[in-house]
Amino acid sequence: MDIHVNDTLQMKKSHPCGSKEWLVLRVGMDFRLRCKGCGREMMIPRNKAEKSVKKILPAESVEE
Repeated sequence: MDIHVNDTLQMKKSHPCGSKEWLVLRVGMDFRLRCKGCGREMMIPRNKAEKSVKKILPAESVEE
């Protein structure tokens, strides 16, 4: 998968806060993601993150 910093990932399952969108803060063997709903940050292994992604919204198309 082609995931870059500042992309927004839409996941298959929602976070306990109800949001399904995560902002990518760091890319490598692990991803650092920030929940767009509550602001919680987490580190997740790359292979687990790639399995959980439903859609990638590139940084250019995200309107904030």
